[in-house]
Amino acid sequence: MTTQPLHDPSRESYDAATEKRIDALLVGAIDPHVHTGPSIANRALDHVEYARDCSKAGFAAIVTKDHDYSGVMTAALIKKHFPELTTKVYSCIVLNNVVGGLNPYAVEHTAAMGGKICFLPTLAAANHFRWEKESGSVHPASTSKIRPASVVRILTEAGEVRDDVKEILDVLARTDMVLAAGHLHISETWKVFEEAQRRGVNRMMLTHPEEIVDASLNDVAGIAAMGAYVEHSLCMFLEGSKFQHRNADDLKRHIDAAGVNKTIFCSDLGQVGKGAFHPIEGFRRAIKICIDHGYSDEDIRKMVSHNAAKAIGLEADLPRTP
Repeated sequence: MTTQPLHDPSRESYDAATEKRIDALLVGAIDPHVHTGPSIANRALDHVEYARDCSKAGFAAIVTKDHDYSGVMTAALIKKHFPELTTKVYSCIVLNNVVGGLNPYAVEHTAAMGGKICFLPTLAAANHFRWEKESGSVHPASTSKIRPASVVRILTEAGEVRDDVKEILDVLARTDMVLAAGHLHISETWKVFEEAQRRGVNRMMLTHPEEIVDASLNDVAGIAAMGAYVEHSLCMFLEGSKFQHRNADDLKRHIDAAGVNKTIFCSDLGQVGKGAFHPIEGFRRAIKICIDHGYSDEDIRKMVSHNAAKAIGLEADLPRTP
């Protein structure tokens, strides 16, 4: 497949050999966590626009994520009305207030319509409220301007996984969807993941351990050892990113903690404003970091493509190799 690099004003230029290498590594890439629109938050591009850009770059698939709605209906419309797109578009559900929080009906519906991932609460997680208070940040996708957000609790007062969470875990086990940790505190994630394994959930993913969730490198290693994948939000590691609070060496430490075979890259991009890169530019810069740290093309391809395909069940979408 011939790639057509995007004309992105934020794009960094590298020497011709590196550009060619990055272009090749993007073919078959999967972005399993991207914030395209429409959304209550301002987004730089919508689902169709991103799918077009990804098709030009050779991406195999994307999973659109909104904090408030399941995008499975939009994904179905894109599949029907834009058959020329070579990048497959999937979506997910996030168990925040707008979908009713811990709503098994919504999860089952998302699964029935081809949804791939169920995120535990993000903006409605108790830990997210703590993070906002301590950091002084207000998430741009917050629904508090409409109605004050309320906490969706995962654990009982005794610290046990709630029965309504267990019901959702049973839905995920039955439908083979991915359980993603969302913005839970890492101490909560451990309990939910352990309960999920007991209930037969086969696909689990730790969401951006580098921010909000208070995960250590030991947590990253332990979560990977239990069989879950570790998903890194690339926007948090890139020089010049408005979301950066880690650096290239931190990304390497996280990769090495989980291991190349359990590490997944996602852009977590799509926002507006200076320092909010195009999601594909986020991937390009992260691949350059990996090249600079000496990772092989095979290992980089695992982290930008193959591991996500395995974690989510998208192996059939990957380009066929000769």
